[in-house]
Amino acid sequence: MRSISILGSTGSIGRSTLNVVESYPGRFQIVALAAGRNLETALQQVQRWKPRLVSVAAEKDAETLRKSLKASGVSGVEVAYGSTGTVRVATHPDADFVVSAIVGVAGLEATYEAVRAGKTVGLANKECMVAAGELITAEARRQGKPLLPIDSEHNAVHQCLRGGRIEEVERIWLTASGGPFRNTPKSEFSSISVEQALAHPTWKMGRRITIDSATLMNKGFEVIEACRLFDLKPEQVKVLVHPQSTIHSMVEFVDGSILAQFSVTDMRLMDLRHIEFAPPDMEKFPCLALAYEAAGAGGAKSVALNAADEVAVAAFLDGRIRFDQITIVIEKVLNETKSVKLESIKRILEADAGARKAAQEKVQQLSNRSAGLRPSPALRGD
Repeated sequence: MRSISILGSTGSIGRSTLNVVESYPGRFQIVALAAGRNLETALQQVQRWKPRLVSVAAEKDAETLRKSLKASGVSGVEVAYGSTGTVRVATHPDADFVVSAIVGVAGLEATYEAVRAGKTVGLANKECMVAAGELITAEARRQGKPLLPIDSEHNAVHQCLRGGRIEEVERIWLTASGGPFRNTPKSEFSSISVEQALAHPTWKMGRRITIDSATLMNKGFEVIEACRLFDLKPEQVKVLVHPQSTIHSMVEFVDGSILAQFSVTDMRLMDLRHIEFAPPDMEKFPCLALAYEAAGAGGAKSVALNAADEVAVAAFLDGRIRFDQITIVIEKVLNETKSVKLESIKRILEADAGARKAAQEKVQQLSNRSAGLRPSPALRGD
């Protein structure tokens, strides 16, 4: 029986993992959960799974959860909190498999410590691989443990690689739906609203990843993740726009053969008579080009890319910058970031904080400039 710890148990990947465990009660057991701030769901999960350890975001959350567990008659479950608690979940001595599903760099330290502790890690957090992929994969090789991609595109590559050795791979192809603005002229990007950007034509996802899909930055992150996971050069990872989204990824081997992984986006059967592929428009979607630049440079550049994107997307969602200015913020931060290697999690987190600060400054400058262009109330006649 495999013993599992889940980082991000109350999120969509965490809940899906628990559903799988529920379907195979004789094969898996839950030993530790990192649940964040969703105390209601955390309580339900602890009541159902009786883990040995659960971690929540803050000390007050831990005290609240302890009281709720006592009131419901649940005992024998240790409650921890904060980053220390999350690391304890990731490195629990009884866990042999760790699912890394905390969104953003919040799960970075715990994921790295799980690898250091010799755990097999299932990765569903692309930010970890973008910001610290070089460090994490190097440690996994030292430990002789696999990093197993859970997200659809990289899991598809992982499956296709069963048909050949990694040294036989010529390149891999990641597919993108193209997002809601595939056919929108670039001249209209400055007037794109938040509602339009959140209306993804294929997938229902969180707000940040939906905007990242609209700019193609999400596919750029996947390029970096693929380079790190499969030890490939950026020029070996290609992107194709595939609106039907029935092919997740393809692996092309040196003999010219290609293995593709197909899957459906809903419960209807696929119509394989109509499949389109097109190269991405890098001029129209420059975030993808910036991601390739960061993939080649690695280190601080990759950290800055992720941090600046998160800040810029949040600013767009808050109405502080325009859709087309997301790229401007990221590019400015990337240009100011030196191409240096970061050899510890501490240095990565320091670089992340610095890039976020720089991105906030760029957002403020753009916001001030836009405000200066607006007529004053007196001129508007208000």
